[in-house]
This record gives sequence, C-alpha cells and structure tokens, in this order.
Amino acid sequence: MKFNIKDKVRLKTPLRYLKTSDNMPMLRPPDLVAIDEIGEIKSLKSPSTVEVKFRRGNFLIEIDKIEKL
Repeated sequence: MKFNIKDKVRLKTPLRYLKTSDNMPMLRPPDLVAIDEIGEIKSLKSPSTVEVKFRRGNFLIEIDKIEKL
C-alpha cells in the first residue's frame, strides 16, 4: 500500500513495542497508542517505515503494521 504525508492511519494489530522518532530513538511500551487511535503520517523514513504522530508522541512504524483510513 502506498502512503503519503498527512494520511490518517491506525494500527492493524497491537505492537510489542513502539520506537520513538527522536534523534536518539528509544523503545517505549506499546500501551502509549491504543489500537483504535488515529494518527497522521509526518514523514516517510524508508520504503518500509513511516513516522506517525499519535496523541502521545511520534513513532516509527513499519507500513505493514498500519492501515490507511
């Protein structure tokens, strides 16, 4: 699936952990983002990873873990 900046997305399945998009990425607990929470794509980091802004922060998420709304 093709994603663009500003697309609204949500998680398909719960994740084991979240990775922040800071200069020094940190692993965070998965309960910071609810499965039904809607986020917005802020940047395309690689062909398989995007930066998504959720209510509690910006996280790096693989594109096979999210779905476009």
